[in-house]
Amino acid sequence: MKYYVGAYASSPCSHGWNAALESEFYIALKNDKRVKGLEHPFLGQLHAEDDDWFLANIDPAWQYVFTCIPGIMTALGQNPTFGLASQDESGREQALAFMQKAREAVIQLNTYCGKPVVKAIQIQTAPNQTQAGASVAALKRSLTTLQSWDWQGTQIIIEHCDTLVEGQVPAKGFLTLAQEIEAVTEVNTALQCNMGITINWGRSVIEARHPDGALAHIEQARKAGVLSGLMFSGASGADTQYGSWKDTHQPNAKQSVSSVGAEGSLMTAARMHQCLHAADYQHLPVMGIKLGIRPKEASLDERLAYIDEALNILASVADA
Repeated sequence: MKYYVGAYASSPCSHGWNAALESEFYIALKNDKRVKGLEHPFLGQLHAEDDDWFLANIDPAWQYVFTCIPGIMTALGQNPTFGLASQDESGREQALAFMQKAREAVIQLNTYCGKPVVKAIQIQTAPNQTQAGASVAALKRSLTTLQSWDWQGTQIIIEHCDTLVEGQVPAKGFLTLAQEIEAVTEVNTALQCNMGITINWGRSVIEARHPDGALAHIEQARKAGVLSGLMFSGASGADTQYGSWKDTHQPNAKQSVSSVGAEGSLMTAARMHQCLHAADYQHLPVMGIKLGIRPKEASLDERLAYIDEALNILASVADA
């Protein structure tokens, strides 16, 4: 099998844009035959730094899953009512305008490649409910609007982020998984469309404050018939350089003393394997990894080693 890689989280350009260094990174990814394509961040234009550089450096064989979370978090920093689930109509309209730009970027990439290469776009159910009101009704209105646009076959998928839990500070504070399932199911039925839900391992664990949180969310979404993706980003409650219960895309834990891995990570190989089987991974449209690397001064080779290790863990299940 092949997998999507959220390369932007592992980028060696942690101290500022360096086109030559990023090109080296992309060459290594293109040479890895396990890589299906990129989970690609959308912040308002096709590439955060340089559209032309991006188009010149991608692999013609790659496929793409856009993720809107980087742009959404930037927008929330400027307007806390921003979001597709916002009860503030101006904030919801602003989020729809952002999504229209995302659709234009999808078309731009498809047009350049001469075929539909963007297989899915992952949206998130902002706003943070500690800052502004959110509701299923608002989300359903937004999803209905999104489905009226031409996405050139791109599947719309909600990526679940942690919701509000009494007694803990959220990383994102968006809608609950149950609310997202309700909205997706109702709009799918009404419009005869195929929206789905992605479970991000780390974000579900951050919500539950327990490593079984991801497994529970996978089973919940699959039972509802809407599970469309599984992305492996780690998390931990330990006080490490990744932070305690922070959405920093912590890599998997070490499998042995000599292997590559993140100290304190709850995302062990055994837990990844358990989640893959629970998700019926062979039938998922979206599956892959997104790893943040610490320290930020880590070399390109060190970053690639983390990606290699995580892909090996996934492949060890697929090849079994």
